[in-house]
Amino acid sequence: MRLALLAASFIASVLIASGPAFAQAPDGAAVYQKSCASCHQQPPAGSRAPTRDVLATIAPESILTSLTTGNMFRQGSELTEAERRAVAGFLAGRPVGTAAPAPIVGRCSAAAPALKASDLENGWNGWGATVANTRFTSGAQTTLKAADVPKLKLKWAIGFAGVNSARAQPAILGDRVFVGSESGDVLALNAKTGCTYWRYHAQAGIRTAVSVGPYKRAGQTGYAVYFADGTPSAYAVDANTGQEIWSRKLDDHIYARATGSPTLYNGRLYVPLAGVGEEGQGGQARYECCTFRGSVSALDANTGAVVWKSYTIPDAPAARGKNAEGKTIWGPSGAGVWGAPTIDPARRSIYITTGNNYSGPATMTSDAVIALDIETGRHKWVFQPLANDVWAGGCGRSNPPGGQCPETLGPDHDFSMSPVLTKIAGKDLLIVHQKAGMAYAVDPDRGTKVWEYRTGAGAALGGQWGAAVDGSKAYFGVNGPGGLRAVDAATGKEAWTSPPAERLCGTERGCSAAQGAAVTAMPGIVFASSMDGGVRAYSTADGKIVWQFDTNREFETVNGVPAKGGAMDGPGPVVAGAMVYVTSGYVSLIGRPGNVLLAFGVE
Repeated sequence: MRLALLAASFIASVLIASGPAFAQAPDGAAVYQKSCASCHQQPPAGSRAPTRDVLATIAPESILTSLTTGNMFRQGSELTEAERRAVAGFLAGRPVGTAAPAPIVGRCSAAAPALKASDLENGWNGWGATVANTRFTSGAQTTLKAADVPKLKLKWAIGFAGVNSARAQPAILGDRVFVGSESGDVLALNAKTGCTYWRYHAQAGIRTAVSVGPYKRAGQTGYAVYFADGTPSAYAVDANTGQEIWSRKLDDHIYARATGSPTLYNGRLYVPLAGVGEEGQGGQARYECCTFRGSVSALDANTGAVVWKSYTIPDAPAARGKNAEGKTIWGPSGAGVWGAPTIDPARRSIYITTGNNYSGPATMTSDAVIALDIETGRHKWVFQPLANDVWAGGCGRSNPPGGQCPETLGPDHDFSMSPVLTKIAGKDLLIVHQKAGMAYAVDPDRGTKVWEYRTGAGAALGGQWGAAVDGSKAYFGVNGPGGLRAVDAATGKEAWTSPPAERLCGTERGCSAAQGAAVTAMPGIVFASSMDGGVRAYSTADGKIVWQFDTNREFETVNGVPAKGGAMDGPGPVVAGAMVYVTSGYVSLIGRPGNVLLAFGVE
């Protein structure tokens, strides 16, 4: 009880500091009794609801994520943000944003050698290995050969405490692994053994990949680890010590989150934001829908100062009338940026992709590829293959005009991946893949379509989180039924298709063969993970599976944290040095829990 009172006190000071003097933070215990206890205090026989004792072992950041965008989203939507934070702190026994005690096992016995410039050049850095986001590991970045891939064996595993998803992709540089967690922790690990060098705790759960690069500040120089969390804030911490250099909150909207990874280039950090959860509130008359706009902020990498902020919808949402409960209807809104920005130094451009509108009127920048000027953030051009996609949860397919819901509900076919910038046959192309089941190549000079290719029927749930391009072929995972497809990157003509593999999760609830997770290529091999818990390696020549590993089990971990694998979506495998790294566990509105990072090498 004392911890619960401390949690409530802390949350009150943080959330209400700028509000009226008489405002009080919600009582987490009271919120639990009113909204949660009937299911969790004594779960009925056959229920999958965790008990109160089990919830006490989960990080408050993970509970908050579950209530905001995860499998408890429907229940969480009945609570205010302050109530969600309060009950998360009450259940976990500590406020959101405070670190749990560090594990007592798995610490490295010696300090890590200092990072070198060559480490940054020869590893996997950021979301797509380079700022072009090709998700291709060249021979300079890995010594692993295609012939050795069938010999891959599990070398070590590390568990993420207090979470049920592992959605933050690691960076591998020199002998170091840097990776975040939905508990808010960022870890620096030894790449060969998995022992822990240091741990830093952010204010909220982390879904982004990390980037590492040089920084200078007040006579101090070194290398920093850059990432963002769900507050939504961006951070820089020293790569050798884990000490914070700076942090910067980038948006005050209650639903703003960093899901797309920041991209580091030439002294600036480009941070994308999406409005995670607001579109799900859109059909509720008590909610004033909707006011979030997607954005990218350019930060000075040395100080965190905002250089510019560019919105995907240039004009702020305007009042459009009242709904049945007298709440103001706002719009246009949405067009969040779910993926890492892609940098084009030659054209001085940044490329982003966007999701659907949350409220109308529909904009030409939703479900689109947008080119931004690297110096100012100004829109250069927009490519929008799917117009009028206004989607909000709780709305019917057709709705009365002038109301809060769109007259015709859109299909919710976001772009969630980073554009791939590649040179094919001497010509630069941007390659993207949409939830609609369509892949496109776009001319980066004009923003016009070069080719299109249908990968599948498309699906509203899940996403298409990343394609890979190896210089001749583009590789796409297939959401929904699963499978992998390869096309000639110059023409979009199909090279081969690999059908869905037999599901490894059997009849387990939430089991799916969908392959919406990002894919990763190296010479001769393309790696893909699946919602069935399997990670597979395919021959780039014909799509045949040459290696497979089933993550649907418990693992002995080097840090002593109980861990298991589950569904995989979002981040993809990472190949660097002579090893392959994979996170397993994905729970949102879909998926199955897991909380492990796995490292594979050749015997």
